[in-house]
Amino acid sequence: MKLKFTGIKRKEIYSPNHITNDYLILIKTGEILKNLGNEVEILNESFIETNDIDDKIIFSMAQGLPGLLKLQAFENNGAMIINTPASALNSYRINMINMLTKASIPFPKSIILENYCEAKDVIDSFPNSKLWLKRGDVHAEHKEDVTLIYSKNELETTLEEFYKRGIKKTVIQEHLPGDTIKFYGVLGTGFFHWYYLNGHDYVEFGLDELKNLAFRSAEVLGLDIFGGDVIVSPKGTLSIIDINDWPSFAPIRDEAAKHIGQFIHRKALSYVEQN
Repeated sequence: MKLKFTGIKRKEIYSPNHITNDYLILIKTGEILKNLGNEVEILNESFIETNDIDDKIIFSMAQGLPGLLKLQAFENNGAMIINTPASALNSYRINMINMLTKASIPFPKSIILENYCEAKDVIDSFPNSKLWLKRGDVHAEHKEDVTLIYSKNELETTLEEFYKRGIKKTVIQEHLPGDTIKFYGVLGTGFFHWYYLNGHDYVEFGLDELKNLAFRSAEVLGLDIFGGDVIVSPKGTLSIIDINDWPSFAPIRDEAAKHIGQFIHRKALSYVEQN
């Protein structure tokens, strides 16, 4: 059965330092779908913000609010979309923090700031002098959107810069010491890959625990195609610090594209059978 797939390319502003990598995983996924005998068209996220499409089988890396709201409208009209617009919105930082914390996923202490003045009242409640200041919506548009803070003065200065850039909701997050692990996965396939982003102590930890924690976090957010970061503490405990909606899979792009493409194809066949 030949199917028509539409891929949505992520806006470059939402791919800081990963514009090419994000594009390549989307293109390679499309190639897998073509090799399975299907037709594939790639559209830009900016195009769907202002245009309607009749396509019913969509694989999307869109992250901006206008594009995701438009995709939700397509979904409400019967389209199948992977990752779903709702799961992409769940991956916005404040939404992610609230959902993972509610689900008892191990996560660093985080306080959401609704306005600039709140910062002075909450910083003393953190145990360590080092903190992270992060924008509260999409993960990042610039590398400065996630900044390690060492003092109150630095926090105030950086917050002021955030607000001048129009970032109104921010998150102050506890800094967890330990090794940082990056991971990638595709729900329902068993595909999982991890590596040390910056290993120093190389403390032993349970690999099954890491995999289960990653997949459980993705399930909470509703993500099928996902990645993220974990801290391994000096005692070997694991804490999620980030979950990403369809990352670039850059270190394992070819293998990941095969699993992603086959997963989307299976979902599409099921969708067609049911409709």
